Amino acid sequence: MIITRTPLRVSFAGGGTDLPSYYRAYGGGAVTSAAIDRYVHVLVNDKFDRSIRVAYSRTENVDRLDDLQHGLVREAMRMVGVHEALEVHTIADIPSEGTGLGSSSTLTVGLLNALYAYRGQLKDPAELAEQACQIEIERLNGTLGKQDQYIAAFGGVQYFDFHPDGSVRVSPIPLSSADREALSDRLSLFYTGITRRAEGILQDQSARTETNRDALARMRELAGTARSAIVQRDWERLGAVLDEGWQLKRGLSGSISNDEIDRWYAAAREAGAWGGKITGAGGGGFLLLFHPPERSRQIADALSPMERLPVRITPEGSRILFVGR
Repeated sequence: MIITRTPLRVSFAGGGTDLPSYYRAYGGGAVTSAAIDRYVHVLVNDKFDRSIRVAYSRTENVDRLDDLQHGLVREAMRMVGVHEALEVHTIADIPSEGTGLGSSSTLTVGLLNALYAYRGQLKDPAELAEQACQIEIERLNGTLGKQDQYIAAFGGVQYFDFHPDGSVRVSPIPLSSADREALSDRLSLFYTGITRRAEGILQDQSARTETNRDALARMRELAGTARSAIVQRDWERLGAVLDEGWQLKRGLSGSISNDEIDRWYAAAREAGAWGGKITGAGGGGFLLLFHPPERSRQIADALSPMERLPVRITPEGSRILFVGR
């Protein structure tokens, strides 16, 4: 039996420039993001017969890998070379779809890590991230970027360069434990209760890349500004980056925000938030806010009855928790 644990993420700046439609055509993209202490666990175990059983929001029992409908599990097994006699369970700390915290890519990275361990192999974070990208973008023809796979694999707080040739440079942002806690103290996530499929929003955004090229170029610059603000522990400046990035992001597609989301964001700002954004592609999921720690209660009151999800930044990427019989 193998058990892996892989973190979800929040993105501070640059999201959207990690789409191939942008970084391939306009000289590359950049994102600053962080792993959080909410996870996807994957359990892989031998199965007595030769069939495959996969348990997630529903359960599949199939005799052939080709018959497996869960595309991420099917393609991860194919990539690793595991074709039969396997049981796979996936457990997420949050709803598994439509929340904007990178759950599908987190699952893919965790699956690959578990399956390679099952085969007696260890892969480094860069290999896990790139293979997860291959599965989601190439094999399953998904319209999505690369930041989620890389932050899930590496963990911590990272600055990513997405080059036109598809390669990725990973630059860790150094933080002491105390600084990581200070950053965490200023983060709040509120669940909007709205789930949405990111694919449609990202397809629309990708199709509008040329129209949005100036906004995206500025968003790429903001990723660097966010990195500098974190390095300098200039938290208020980081909040201003989030605010500017959100205003730009709202204009990329008509599906990213709506009147209700705008009201929530305005209420949070009025209560003392420096800035924030809807996580992921937009349209719903979680509202990420960055604020002085002493304003946490006022912001929560302003957004009542929305549920606040307590999170901390974690330095760990995907890891193997257990190997046994």
